[in-house]
Amino acid sequence: MTRTTGGSETPLQPAAPARVNDYDGFAEAFSEETENNLLNAYHARPAVLALAGDVTGRRILDAGCGSGALSADLRDRGAVVTGIDSSAGMLALARQRLGDDADLHVGDLGERLPFEDGAFDDVVASLVLHYLEDWGPTLAEMHRVLRPGGRLIASVQHPFVDYAIQNPRPDYFATTGYTDEWTFNGRSYPVTFWRRPLHAMTDAFTAAGFRLVTLSEPQPDPAARELFPKDFHHLSTKMSFLFFVVEVPEPRQP
Repeated sequence: MTRTTGGSETPLQPAAPARVNDYDGFAEAFSEETENNLLNAYHARPAVLALAGDVTGRRILDAGCGSGALSADLRDRGAVVTGIDSSAGMLALARQRLGDDADLHVGDLGERLPFEDGAFDDVVASLVLHYLEDWGPTLAEMHRVLRPGGRLIASVQHPFVDYAIQNPRPDYFATTGYTDEWTFNGRSYPVTFWRRPLHAMTDAFTAAGFRLVTLSEPQPDPAARELFPKDFHHLSTKMSFLFFVVEVPEPRQP
């Protein structure tokens, strides 16, 4: 999934912990809205692509691929892409975009992934992890399916933004849920996010066996300046997303 509150200035409320996000219910409208908008098309996706660099021939798992926009961009750059998402509705749209031969799987990122050990050179998780209360099982599985030296490129809501937009302010050092309301075609959908402090994010990567390579707060694509002049300035001067590149260490040589 790739749409988030992205710097919303409307105070949000604590989440009902048992609530499940209805991705299938808003799949088509979500895909249409995020196709060419500022936050996704000119910030989140280009930033991941820039961090990924040359992906020609690389086997990449798009974890939480949604309707496949990032998968398509990676494939266009020469990657061999596999997508997985919990939403069958999103994957149906991804298949329309990518073709019937696309390697797409319905799966829960909190469970064992349907891939062999070391199957991928990279995993990308664009604005996905903040929907999960517990990163541990997910990161462990991402680590398992990456080869030694493989990378996880992940982006999340910036933890400082998530702290500031909640009312009342939560305990910064706790992992807490909050709910935003997304409206599509006049219908409102509650969407739950999980906020955690920055150190808990880096600790989770380390506990899963990853080594931190890059921690980044990139700017939006300059091409968006003329398309979204007011919003571009806002996004360029305030925190929004946080990006990580972590890797599976190579075995030590004797």
